[in-house]
Amino acid sequence: MTTEIYLDGNATTAVLPAAIAAAADAMGQRYGNPSSSHGTGLKAKVLLDQTRACAARLLGVGDGRLMFNSGATEGIQTAVLSALVALRERRERGEAIGSLLVYGATEHKAVPESLAHWNRLLGLNLTLQKLPVDQDGAHDLALLRELAPRAALVCTMAANNETGIVTNLAAIEVLLAETGSAAYWLVDCVQALGKLDLDLASTRIDYAPFSGHKLYAPKGIGMLYVRAGAPFTPLIMGGGQEGGQRSGTENMAGIAALGAVLSALERGDTFRSHHQLASFRARLAESLRAALPGVVFNNPFDKSLPTTLNFSVPGLSSRELMDVFDAAQVRVSSGSACSAAKAAPSYVLDAMHAPLWRSAGAIRMSFGPLADEATINDACRRIERCGAALRASCLIPSERTAVPHDGLLQLGVEGACSWMVLDAASRSCIVIDPLPEMTTRIESYVRCQNYQVQAIVSTSLDTDRSMLISALGRHVDSHAATDAYGWPAAAHAIQLGTQTLLSVSDGAARHYLLGEAVDAALPPQAVRFVFSARPAVEALRPLTCAQTLLCPTRDEHNQFCVGMAAPAATAAPAALQLDSAALDAFLQAHPDAELVDVREPYEFAATITPGAAGRSARSVPLSRLAEHASSWLHAEQIPLVFFCRSGNRSLKAAQLLRRLGHGQAYSLGGGLALAPLAHAA
Repeated sequence: MTTEIYLDGNATTAVLPAAIAAAADAMGQRYGNPSSSHGTGLKAKVLLDQTRACAARLLGVGDGRLMFNSGATEGIQTAVLSALVALRERRERGEAIGSLLVYGATEHKAVPESLAHWNRLLGLNLTLQKLPVDQDGAHDLALLRELAPRAALVCTMAANNETGIVTNLAAIEVLLAETGSAAYWLVDCVQALGKLDLDLASTRIDYAPFSGHKLYAPKGIGMLYVRAGAPFTPLIMGGGQEGGQRSGTENMAGIAALGAVLSALERGDTFRSHHQLASFRARLAESLRAALPGVVFNNPFDKSLPTTLNFSVPGLSSRELMDVFDAAQVRVSSGSACSAAKAAPSYVLDAMHAPLWRSAGAIRMSFGPLADEATINDACRRIERCGAALRASCLIPSERTAVPHDGLLQLGVEGACSWMVLDAASRSCIVIDPLPEMTTRIESYVRCQNYQVQAIVSTSLDTDRSMLISALGRHVDSHAATDAYGWPAAAHAIQLGTQTLLSVSDGAARHYLLGEAVDAALPPQAVRFVFSARPAVEALRPLTCAQTLLCPTRDEHNQFCVGMAAPAATAAPAALQLDSAALDAFLQAHPDAELVDVREPYEFAATITPGAAGRSARSVPLSRLAEHASSWLHAEQIPLVFFCRSGNRSLKAAQLLRRLGHGQAYSLGGGLALAPLAHAA
């Protein structure tokens, strides 16, 4: 079984075996309530005290408070609440307080959202002030110097979760002292534990939250440091646990596990040194440079944690990079884990003034201080594999001409579609409705496969073809005479290998029919595809047949294509999905069933998972689904089981085939993430 390479340590980490054993011991042998005074409770109390004492030594807590909680988010809430309650009480006593709640522009979202929440609930009505950073992620200290006298609370972080950039806390402390600022100071130390030396009591930091699962402890356990003399208000009241600072019976399994991690950190015999970690990062960076031409690193290594790389690749989206790495079982993330499901650019890189292509296409690769030589070596090999898969798919430059493809290719962005009709034998193609956003992708594809573009045509008059014509250079005849839609002057049809493209006008728009000509004509039964800007074209029905597919230039609902005939009734999504157990039974009952991998070609090529199902699969990416759907409808129908990484794309494919009248199309629920399948070489 292929082992995954986990490079998303800034999001979370695996649990240290010693921590698992400590948690099991706490649940099995020392299960008492530490608030109980009998012997069983006292055993738990000793464990609680030992863990707190170890943490206090490591963090240099001194006379400050150190309480256990559920993690950093709770710690941030508690710190913000404590500071703002104190500010309100001071104002009610007639004391002057600052008017600004200052936070770094690259802070974790938990900080500004907590500030806004408690500021509103407590009725303080202070002004939230974002502190800008420069292109290296460093805070604007000149502006902070201006703001400090008016600041009521300053929030910064020890190290950024997306970029690993380390904050110059010493400079901020000096600045606050020089300006005589009375502001409270919250420092998010989540990424610092085990990676930076901390001596909190020697600083003027008032609050410092920590989260155990960032350093090999389980999720749901964390700590909050509060400087001696700093105001404190409990977030949770009740039984008075944690010295009345945080009520609720302590999570003893989590505390025991965290204690095992902290003990290992204190002994210094478990985790890699800063030098070793920096050498690992350098080797990963070298592999990325070799595999991904033009890669740009978004974090200056000399100012960042040695465990974090943040990079972007020209012409590639973060989703494409995520998918190819995931196919090779290299786990990375786009932005922070809290926002990875969103398509928005990284607000951290936006704040660092990175261009949009970098902030929208950024990937974070991070590892913990337990990383070893073998893992890094394997990661470098898989990065090379990902690069080869992307080159073969024409997504990044290659010195070799790629193997040309036949058929139909769909390129979409935000509900709009471009189409390419490809002919490998003649190395020629036709582009229909080129989107400006797809210019680079189409140009790369044409150059990579050394196609000659016979025509660039449009279904409407508002399509701008000039950008693509200019980008293609010698691959298109830019001087050929065409009409307003790009159709070659005086041409009745365009021949592309065995395929014929016809142009049809209805006065308001242009439509194109594609099929295999019969005796120099294109009868309705030979028309496989219609390209149109409109989803339903009644005037074209006499020119097509029931199996003809309409390929729209607008596809807001991810339908890919629609049939010229009335759509078949679509079953509920649950009825189309098979889980891994049902798949085994289905394949035994239907030995003729075909497994279809609808991931993109670069994912298919990068996949290294052996086939647990014992069956090979056919690669039919969604970008080519229309072409293959037409073939399946014209052939004898056999069961089709689509799958992808998570099950989302495969469900769309199954729904399309069902709408087109194929009654035996299914999707593997959960995709490869839950039930790995084989793939064809």
